[in-house]
Amino acid sequence: MNNIDFLQNAEISLLNDKLRNSLKNTTNRFRSARAGAVSEVENWQSLRDTARNIKKETISELDNYLLQLEQSVRDAGGEVHWARDAEEAAYIITKLASVNGVKTVVKSKSMATEEIELNKAFERSGIRSIETDLGEYVLQLSEDKPSHIIAPAIHKTKDEISELFSVKFGIPRHDEPEILTAIARNKLRNEFLQSDMGVSGVNFAVAETGTIVIVENEGNARMSTTVPKIHVALMGIEKIIPKFEHLSVFLSLLARSATGQKSSTYVSFISGPRRENEIDGPEQFHLVLLDNGRTNILASEETRESLYCIRCGACLNICPVYRQVGGHTYGWVYSGPIGAVITPQLLGIEKAHQLPYASSLCGACKDVCPVKIDFPKVLLELRKNIKENSTLQHDIHERIEGFSFRVWKYIMKHPSLYRLLNRIAYYVQKPLSGKGYLSRLPYPLSAWTEDRDFPVIARKQFREIWREKKEDHE
Repeated sequence: MNNIDFLQNAEISLLNDKLRNSLKNTTNRFRSARAGAVSEVENWQSLRDTARNIKKETISELDNYLLQLEQSVRDAGGEVHWARDAEEAAYIITKLASVNGVKTVVKSKSMATEEIELNKAFERSGIRSIETDLGEYVLQLSEDKPSHIIAPAIHKTKDEISELFSVKFGIPRHDEPEILTAIARNKLRNEFLQSDMGVSGVNFAVAETGTIVIVENEGNARMSTTVPKIHVALMGIEKIIPKFEHLSVFLSLLARSATGQKSSTYVSFISGPRRENEIDGPEQFHLVLLDNGRTNILASEETRESLYCIRCGACLNICPVYRQVGGHTYGWVYSGPIGAVITPQLLGIEKAHQLPYASSLCGACKDVCPVKIDFPKVLLELRKNIKENSTLQHDIHERIEGFSFRVWKYIMKHPSLYRLLNRIAYYVQKPLSGKGYLSRLPYPLSAWTEDRDFPVIARKQFREIWREKKEDHE
């Protein structure tokens, strides 16, 4: 894929008022629901600490736990496949479909399948693939991509979906969300019954039992994993946890962080294919373990905690950057703070070197993360790596920024010079200021004020005000 141009994408997104209103309304609902759900849990911070510690220990011993998971899945009657990258993962899954004579595949929502572009791989193999999550189904019909981890069609309005259904299905437009949902449900029910293979993601995989856990609210994942004769689960290798008892911690955190629910509507526990005495379930169960750059992240102690993520989407809902520009601006599957962190590591810094700068470093993402990923720390480490990478061509603005910070560092180390320059700047700014802001700074500072205002420099410095207040009280 081409290099991600976050800045150009952001300029386009910021002009889309409809998009920004949709982002604001939906993320506000998620944040409000999360706040209410979290307030009901007295030991919330303790749960977060526990989850982080489990993830930390698991990731540090990831190879051992993956081997344990492999054996547990096989003991339960399933098969395990290892995929080094996206191409190999897509090949494994399409080959399984081909050798079993699969013509139609139903898919539940999975960011990992988006990561490997599985639908395109199926299409190249002459296999029909249908998304069954309502949001993903809408996006597939409109040939679009997800814009949010848990609400993939967050950027679509009700009117747009109504028009889409009318065009695709030859039906009248409907304004009621319930009717639109019923239309999709009726269309998808036949797909479930006719499908030969179901493909799902994995929220958690338990090493000691070989159980995969899928969390959802619509029931489409449960249908996709039980009706077809073959179930293939695609899992990023970081989704593993050691013990079944750990699920109580992560399930409590995931639902509340993602949608503000105490528990998701459907939580499926799948251990291998159908047994002889069971009335439903697949005849074959395959677990595909996807690396695709994750071991590179694992190798870095500074950024390793990126792999703790449980894909709840809370960091997107709180992020002041994501809430303005949406998921497509980030240029790939993962968006928001987690996208800014893992996309450069999975795709390579050369392709996504702007993303670590797509953050104000306010730390709100760290505050809401259920496993306490230190996003600002990881982002700063990635920025450091970018600056140290001599193969990256930095534009003139980045070079000016670097020089400016070196000058600023020198000034801050010399208080007398700082005070003098502050006095000079106060008088120089007057022709450029108005209503408390500088709105038209000269080049290269104009790159800042083209899109935002800059507070005027105060006549009195903080030190002077502090000294005066202190003298008044003495």
